[in-house]
Amino acid sequence: MNVDDLRDLFIFEGLTDEQLAQLLALGDEIPFVEGQELFHEGDPAEAWWMLVDGQIELVRKAGREEAVVMMTMDRPGVWAGGFRAWDAESGYLATGRGASTGRMLRVPAAALREFVHTWFAFGVFLMEGFFQTVRRMDTLSRQRESLNALGEQAARFMHEINNPNSATARSVDALQETCDTLLTSLGRLAAASLLAEQFTAVDALRCELEHSDAPRDPAAVADREDVLTEWLDDHEIASSWRIGPPLAAAGADPEWCERVAAILQSVDTLEPGLEWLAATASMQALLSEMKDSTARIAALVDAMKSYRQVDRASWQTIDVTEGIESTLTMLDLDDGITVVRDYGTEVAPIEADAASLNQVWANLITNARDAMDGSGTLRISTRGEDADIVVAIADTGAGMPPDVQARAFEPFYTTKDVGKGTGLGLDIARRIVVDRHHGSITIDSEPGATVLTVRLPAPAREES
Repeated sequence: MNVDDLRDLFIFEGLTDEQLAQLLALGDEIPFVEGQELFHEGDPAEAWWMLVDGQIELVRKAGREEAVVMMTMDRPGVWAGGFRAWDAESGYLATGRGASTGRMLRVPAAALREFVHTWFAFGVFLMEGFFQTVRRMDTLSRQRESLNALGEQAARFMHEINNPNSATARSVDALQETCDTLLTSLGRLAAASLLAEQFTAVDALRCELEHSDAPRDPAAVADREDVLTEWLDDHEIASSWRIGPPLAAAGADPEWCERVAAILQSVDTLEPGLEWLAATASMQALLSEMKDSTARIAALVDAMKSYRQVDRASWQTIDVTEGIESTLTMLDLDDGITVVRDYGTEVAPIEADAASLNQVWANLITNARDAMDGSGTLRISTRGEDADIVVAIADTGAGMPPDVQARAFEPFYTTKDVGKGTGLGLDIARRIVVDRHHGSITIDSEPGATVLTVRLPAPAREES
C-alpha cells in the first residue's frame, strides 16, 4: 500500500503527500480472510482500523445472546476503533470479523492521536466532543427504544386484561347478592312447609332450563322478558322486575311458569319458588361469565409468556404462526380493523430466536395498524417456498410513496408526528430478519395495498 492508494480514498482529500506518507509509516497493512477476527468487542480500542479492500462484519453480543451482525464495512476508507486516541477508557464497540478476503490499515491509537494533534490540533477538540456525543446518543436511543417497547407491551397487556378482570369483579359482587337471594327464598319455602316432592318436581323444571334450546339472542330474550313480566304481574308476584330477567335469559316462557305454578299451588310458595329458580339461573350465568373471564386472563398470561418467550431458550424450533397469534393477542387493534388470516398448511417449523421474531411481527403489525388509522383490513399470510418460510403482512392504508419506501429501514426515519414514533421499528425488524436470521424483508406499496414480506431461511440459525 502506498501514498497513491490513500490518495484514492475520499476521506483523505486535503492531506498532502507528506501527511499521507507519515500516516502510512505509523501503521501496518493487515491482510485478512473470511471468518478471521481482527478485533474483539470490549477489548481496549488500542488501534484504528481502516478498510483498504474486502468486507468486514461488525458483530455485537448482548448479554447471553450470541453475536448479531450490526453492519458490514464494504467501502474502502470506512474505519472502526481507535477510540483510545480520544478516550483512555474506551473499548471496541463491536467485533470485527472478515466477511471475505481483504486488507486493512492498522494504526495504533496513540500514534493516531499524535498524528492528529500534529496536523489538526483543533480537530482533536472537535473529535473528542463528537465522539462523546455520539456515544451518549447511541446509549440513550437504545435505552429509549427498549423502554418504549416495554411500556407499550405493558400498556397493551393491562388494557387487554382489564376487561376480563373487571367482568370477574362484577360477577363476584353480583354472585354475593344472588347467594343471599337464594338462601332467603329457601328459607321462605321452608317456612311455607313446601313438601319434598314439590321441591323435587320444581328442581326438575329447573334442569329443563339448563338444556333449553330457546333463542338466546338479545332481541328474543327481551321479548320473553316482556311476556314473563306480564305473566308474573298477573299472578301477583311483587318482585317480578327481579325474577323476570334471569328466567327469560335462561329460556323460560309463560308455559313453563304455568307448570311451576301447578306444582307450588299457592302464592305463599309460588313467589319464593320462582325467586329461587331465578337465583339459580343467575348463579349459573355468573359462574359461566367468571369462567370465561378467568380463562381469558389465563390465555393472556400464556400469550404474554409465549410473546416474550419466558423460560425458553433463545434459539429453538418454533411455529411461526404461533408467534404471530401470540403477537396479535398482545396488540390492541382497533375495532374497525378486520384481521384476515391466511396461514399455509405447508409451513414447517424453523429454528429461530422466537422472542426477537415476535418483536418483528409486533413492529410490522403496529405500523400497519397506524397506517390504517383505525379502519381497514389487516391480512397476514404465511407460506412455504422451497426451504424458506414467507410471511406477508398487508394493510389497506394510504401506502408509502417511493421516497418513503427507499428510506423506510433507515434508523430514526419516521413519517409519524413528533412523539408518536422513534423511527427504529423497521430498522430493528430489518436487523433481526437480515442480520440475525439471514433472511430478507421487502416493501411493496401502493395506495390501499401495502405489503411487507419477510422471508426466513430454514434452518435460520447461523452455524458457529
